[in-house]
Amino acid sequence: MPNLPRRPLLMALAFSWVAATSTVHAQQASLVTRPSAHPTRATLDRFTAAVREAGWIVFTEVDHAAAARDVGMTLRARTVVLFGNPRAGTPGMAANPTLAIDLPMRVLVWEDDQGRTFVTRSNGADVAERVFARHGVSIPPEGQRNTEAFIETLVRNAAE
Repeated sequence: MPNLPRRPLLMALAFSWVAATSTVHAQQASLVTRPSAHPTRATLDRFTAAVREAGWIVFTEVDHAAAARDVGMTLRARTVVLFGNPRAGTPGMAANPTLAIDLPMRVLVWEDDQGRTFVTRSNGADVAERVFARHGVSIPPEGQRNTEAFIETLVRNAAE
């Protein structure tokens, strides 16, 4: 074994233990998970198509399973899709530069141990409270409901 600094190695081991012993499906109420009727790649492609059809853009996909494979580890599909609308996000980031650390928006497409595919997203209230409020941006209840409906439509189009 290479001579690694002890503290980072201990932290990595502790994180691995916590991850391995955590309940897989434990979620906060602010997360919404929908099963997909399609395999992972098809769900991702359908989500991308729904985003583009709405006039938004997909910035990138972060494939955690591929990153795990690159370091000799195994992980079921875990792909985060970063998507947004520069026409809507740019004014907010211009006025509140730190907002850029939490945008673009994202969803997670993942596979469970039985090979079933799911899409997990934040709900509209969570986006308003966790993302925008910490940057001093207030999203009124109607805006939260609109965000909720919009993201749910994208996810439904991908999953059904």
